[in-house]
Amino acid sequence: MERSRQIESWLARLYPGRPVTLSSASTDASFRRYFRASLEGSSTVIVMDAPPAQEDCRPWLAVQRLFLEAGTHVPEVLAQDLDQGFLLLSDLGRSTYLEALQDGDSGNADELYADAVSSLIRIQLASRPGMLPEYDQALLRRELELFPDWYVAKHLGATLTETQREVIRQSFDLIMAANLAEARVFVHRDYHSRNLMKIAGGQGGNPGIIDFQDAVLGPISYDLVSLFKDAYIAWDEEQTLDWLIRYWEQARKVGLPVPADFADFFRNYEWMGVQRHLKVLGIFARLCHRDGKDGYLKDMPLVAAYLRKTCNRYRALGPLLKLIDELENRAAQVGYSF
Repeated sequence: MERSRQIESWLARLYPGRPVTLSSASTDASFRRYFRASLEGSSTVIVMDAPPAQEDCRPWLAVQRLFLEAGTHVPEVLAQDLDQGFLLLSDLGRSTYLEALQDGDSGNADELYADAVSSLIRIQLASRPGMLPEYDQALLRRELELFPDWYVAKHLGATLTETQREVIRQSFDLIMAANLAEARVFVHRDYHSRNLMKIAGGQGGNPGIIDFQDAVLGPISYDLVSLFKDAYIAWDEEQTLDWLIRYWEQARKVGLPVPADFADFFRNYEWMGVQRHLKVLGIFARLCHRDGKDGYLKDMPLVAAYLRKTCNRYRALGPLLKLIDELENRAAQVGYSF
């Protein structure tokens, strides 16, 4: 209630004498909240509430400038109060890609994903060192450790043996080596259907891009995994492979540092996916067991399916898949491929 009163007081100073109506716009997996502010006779705006004790608006503002300069459609900053943790932003609308696609717009999926790829390429082309934190070995490892710490220990309630810990250590080393060998570009880090907005009438260009404050300089395939191996919506692999090839062709044409052989690029993408899916399973478990946000549990099976499918394709990841089978009390899978 206190934060709500602070927001209302801030808006009253920004719009003296004008009634403002607030409604919830969205929440995310952090402490940030978003409100839609309606002003009589005006279009709506968005208030980001980022309590300073838990969140810092400055990374969001830094990435907003970079992505805006790259020519993508991000919220415009209309006002800010960093001491209180408030930003006033332009409203990119009410429809995420996920909502649009689930509400019968799947016939336009090719167009929407083509727009998403075009915007991603603009972001990647704008990449330069020193502007964003590095997606380095330490960060990759911290993310991977969410899997044993939260998914295995807290969610499955399992205690790893020394042999199992060694399997995880060796698997993580292989995964990180593959990830770190990739060329580095700006990485949104959550470039998926819940963070891409479908703009009514295409005004300003699709997609509107949100929730980018955790952007880093990292592997070029990462955001493609987020986009095509989405935790919240599933597509046939034939479809995502087509979209991935189209990206690769465009990336080569504009000079992005993707491998000349698509097979090499696809392997990078697959191994990057393993890192992300292990991390996401850990994050979803933490959101449930630490933060009381159990709504993410329903999304775990799709993430786990992505992980299993990729591990089953590569012999080097066979021990990891076998371990997951053991931990989940499944019959061990056989016939690991290369």
